[in-house]
Amino acid sequence: MSATDGPGAAHGAHTALGLPLERLEAADKVTGRAPYAYEHPLPDPLYLHPVTSTVARGRITAVDTSAADATPGVRLVLTHTGAERLTDTGDREFAVLQSDRVSFYGQFVAAVVADTPETAREAAALVRVEYEAEPHDVVLTADHPRLYPPGDEDDPADHEQGDPDAELARAPVVVDRTYRTPMEHNNPMEPHTTVALWTGDGPGPGGGDLTLYDSTQGAHPVRETVAGVLGLDPARVRVVSPHVGGGFGSKGSAHAHDILAAMAARALPGRPVKFALTRQQMFSLVGHRTPTIQRVRLAAESDGRIRALVHDSVEHTSTVKEFAEGSAATSRMMYAALHRRTTQRLADLDVPIPFWMRAPGEAPGMYALESAMDELAQACGIDPVELRLRNEPSVDPRTGEPWSDRRLVECLREGAERFGWADRDPAPGIRRQGRWRVGTGVAAAVYPHLYNPGSVAEIHYDGDRYTVDIGAADIGTGSRTALTQIAAQGLGLPVERVRLRLGDTDLPVATVAGGSSGTVSWGAAVLAAAAAFRDRHGTDPGPGARARAAAPEDAVAQGRAVASFGAHFVEARVDADTGEVRVPRMLGVFSVGRVVNPRTARSQLVGGMVMGLSMALHERSVLDPRTGHVVNADLAEYHVPVHADVGDVRAHWLEGEDPAAGPLGARGAGEIGIVGAAAAVANAVHHATGVRVRELPITLDRFVG
Repeated sequence: MSATDGPGAAHGAHTALGLPLERLEAADKVTGRAPYAYEHPLPDPLYLHPVTSTVARGRITAVDTSAADATPGVRLVLTHTGAERLTDTGDREFAVLQSDRVSFYGQFVAAVVADTPETAREAAALVRVEYEAEPHDVVLTADHPRLYPPGDEDDPADHEQGDPDAELARAPVVVDRTYRTPMEHNNPMEPHTTVALWTGDGPGPGGGDLTLYDSTQGAHPVRETVAGVLGLDPARVRVVSPHVGGGFGSKGSAHAHDILAAMAARALPGRPVKFALTRQQMFSLVGHRTPTIQRVRLAAESDGRIRALVHDSVEHTSTVKEFAEGSAATSRMMYAALHRRTTQRLADLDVPIPFWMRAPGEAPGMYALESAMDELAQACGIDPVELRLRNEPSVDPRTGEPWSDRRLVECLREGAERFGWADRDPAPGIRRQGRWRVGTGVAAAVYPHLYNPGSVAEIHYDGDRYTVDIGAADIGTGSRTALTQIAAQGLGLPVERVRLRLGDTDLPVATVAGGSSGTVSWGAAVLAAAAAFRDRHGTDPGPGARARAAAPEDAVAQGRAVASFGAHFVEARVDADTGEVRVPRMLGVFSVGRVVNPRTARSQLVGGMVMGLSMALHERSVLDPRTGHVVNADLAEYHVPVHADVGDVRAHWLEGEDPAAGPLGARGAGEIGIVGAAAAVANAVHHATGVRVRELPITLDRFVG
């Protein structure tokens, strides 16, 4: 990018966009100076430990807290009989300790607050809860009797074009396969944590104003939710979250633990209450990726050109609250087919509430579709890359709108060249190196461009530095650095003269860090504030100069289909004797528009690819149907890849920008790295062995016995 390219370049000689700057907070993080939610220094804190249900469905018949109450250091024991009545529990996730009903294993049924975390945990173990258990249902099946379409009127579950059934009946080549993905859990390194403190005068015990030091992907959305549940004016709730140790979607909203901590703190005037979920508790209280059963049918000509595409997805949700993964949605627009149908059905089970997990919908959905595409390529005797090229749509099949910047063909061709795809064996199960069977696989990637209006930024000048305030979040993605670069570009200044503050509801409102929308949405607000500042104060402002502006409502061009695309290439090796799978190299090439910071963008793309590798080979939450609880609820048994599992992972992107995507010309990079990666691994494993695994994860037992 030249010095004259990009937003704000005409107002100064400095070019900040596109620089691979190190994270501005990196030194603070590695030296321990960056405070995470639990670490904010507060005087005389108390500690909360919950009691969680040991049945999956039923009601509480008795609670004995006498032993906990008698434990030295215990300050409070909360149960459903004595907890405050909440104002708004229309969202039943937040009906914490409001009744005797139990809807899933691991639900909050009591809580202990004590002087130390050890005392709270010990006393919580002394609380005795008796239940009248009821028969529960936690097993998802393709023909579950309670299947129903999710209730999103704006995005109906079923979409149909043409007559796919007729095409399936007469096509010369038909692929009809069912793919399964398991329940998975996000598992960020920092657990979900909140510290609650009530101060000032107001109705009820504990004063009138609530401060939450919270590990969240959106301080302002948490404030709105908590205020509503507690019956407060949002102005009386402050949420502070300057540093977050990962989230992968699970911290994209408030959860029940925020409400429980606030309730406990309100009952203990003037004392901050710290509450960090244990790793085990995170498996039932902060969301998960639903398991999916996906049937994909492709009807094609003998040359591989698809005539019909049908994608039917079955998932579970909770009886407490509906959440739909949307795993069939990408099949509405990926490939050229005159006839298509997608359906989605949910079964409401006695399980914890599913929630966002990196690329919700797209990650499991593209595993199924891209696996089916590989099977179609084999059925037609066509190279898998060539098959995708032949089915490239000229416009968005859903709407007929022209693409703004699809470039999937370029991603496939450049990836094939970089990877050495031309040397690939034509048939599976041919190549061996010693004891290893070796194969390669490819899969496409897609992620919608999400732009969320509503963020506001403010810039003020103190005579030396320019401070930019926006209540955005940095969950480890580098948004603090990227937004600083955007502000510097907009003001025509070197990055060193700009300071950015985020992660606090005392700062101007910002939307959630979710759907790969953060940088583009917040960045639009920062650019608007920079333009307002220049218009008002020129290039030589005096101390105290200030301006604020909101992100534009209509930043994304109308009449264009805007999305990010990519291509994954994987080499897999499978031990001929044990079935052990290794992935020595992964390559991804992506089209994401303008890249604000190559260093942080590459980190996001590589991280997504590694998470896709994890999805393919490791991750599975094992739900015991007898009890309804996840039996491998810790990082010893819930496997994610370690350094020894990750080989040579390389991420590249196509240079350029997408003016239709908004003022930055950028699209998000946080989630597209995981989309399609698991399919590329599975396709490579098939090419190595000739064994087609259609249920994740791909473990060694799939190849032996």
